[in-house]
Amino acid sequence: MSAQLLLIFVIGYFAILLTVAWYTSRNSNNDSFFIGNRNSNWMLVAFGMIGTSLSGVTFVSVPGTPGDFSGDVFKGFGYFQVVIGYFLGYFVVAFVLLPLYYRLNLTSIYDYLKQRFGFFSYKTGSLFFILSRTIGATARLYLVINVLQIFILDRMGVSFTVTTCIILLMVLLYTFEGGVKTIVYTDTLQTSFMLIGLIVCVIYILSNLNLNIGSAMESLSLKGYTNIFNMDPGSKGYFIKQIIGGAFIAIAMTGLDQEMMQKNISVKNLKDSQKNMMTFSTVIVIVNFLFLLLGGLLYLYILQNGGVYQGNTLVLNGVNVIGDDLFPTVALQFLPQAVSIIFIIGLISALFPSADGALTALTSSFCIDMLGLKRRNDWSEKKQKRIRLLVHFSFTVIFFLCIVVFKAINNKSIIYVILDLAGYTYGPLLGLFSFGILTKRKVKDGLTVTIICLLAPVLTYLLREYSARLLGGYEIGIELLIINGLLTFLGLWLISKKTVSPNPALRAV
Repeated sequence: MSAQLLLIFVIGYFAILLTVAWYTSRNSNNDSFFIGNRNSNWMLVAFGMIGTSLSGVTFVSVPGTPGDFSGDVFKGFGYFQVVIGYFLGYFVVAFVLLPLYYRLNLTSIYDYLKQRFGFFSYKTGSLFFILSRTIGATARLYLVINVLQIFILDRMGVSFTVTTCIILLMVLLYTFEGGVKTIVYTDTLQTSFMLIGLIVCVIYILSNLNLNIGSAMESLSLKGYTNIFNMDPGSKGYFIKQIIGGAFIAIAMTGLDQEMMQKNISVKNLKDSQKNMMTFSTVIVIVNFLFLLLGGLLYLYILQNGGVYQGNTLVLNGVNVIGDDLFPTVALQFLPQAVSIIFIIGLISALFPSADGALTALTSSFCIDMLGLKRRNDWSEKKQKRIRLLVHFSFTVIFFLCIVVFKAINNKSIIYVILDLAGYTYGPLLGLFSFGILTKRKVKDGLTVTIICLLAPVLTYLLREYSARLLGGYEIGIELLIINGLLTFLGLWLISKKTVSPNPALRAV
């Protein structure tokens, strides 16, 4: 497959994004950038959120799990345990958190912490979001950029550093003006291309193997690829852990995440926002199942065409095709040119939603929560915009530095990295919000809150490292997010006191 031809399609795709950005950002202002003037169509938001939630991790990493028996967490369709948890968690987001955000008319969801607890809690929550989203978004970006680098840019003599700069510059250009108002439309476009890529690849592999869905599932079952539920209580992949952990990850990474909620609260009213969330949650389950099905089919394709397992590694024509290497290697080296082009379009469609929404949300959070941009009546709209653009550019530079670090680490299973990082960085947010929503107690706001939120991940890490020794062989896996949040919750309880019922608007419905 010609690297030059693939690059042409990447450039053409970017030109389409720039056109959409130019059209949607006309007459935009700061409210357009931050919350889309609260005029976004709920159906567009729901559809676009699919691409943001899935990202390049799902597109590349999830298909690699069914036949990868080297991991200690997901084997076969084991990842679907987490997806079931996601579905349950989205109900909490829709019917507990969204009513709270709309009732308080929030632009930044972390302003809730200020109203409920005070200044330090507010700033601490915002800082943890900035840390969480920066690390998570750059990990996702690294995965996709690395695929483009290996299969296109390396063959053209372009370095990884240059590739990263170009990709981030592209994202910067089409989000610079419109913000949320623009990405609601660009994410919809990108989700469409991503799903088209997924469906076309599934249909092609089924046709090539002369299978239908029923016979494919039967063949996958015979290989042990369709096993979903892990029944070993001591395993990191135990199904109860995965489902409960997945639910809390959905609550934290969607409901307590400014990027995801920024799009939701840009919808006109609560009812439409809830319809958006429930539509999104249903489609996410179906799409994740299709990605797992595609992964199983790719393993069948490899085995039928001469691939062999060497220990836990699968090799085809001397090329390692397992885990994160599976989908890109097969699509770009062993499938017809048309399928390779569709894969690349789907891949870059998975890349950009990971970056555009994250950059916009981080800019919004820093400007509103850290700099107090919305409260600075002494700053003109022009000055506020100038500061916002400077912050936007600064986060682009930070993204670049983080991606370079991930390249140096070069982990082969990014999906495990993402889930682990989420457990450590979103735990304090989970503890802060749950304490505010579930209790009537008043926290003694101050640096102590920040210290508790910093100590909780450290204690969680130590507990995980020594859990097998301390707990009779029990290994902490995806539930570390819950443990982290619980430690934060307990720490806040210790520095809190009983109070007359706080403002009812600040508590759950």
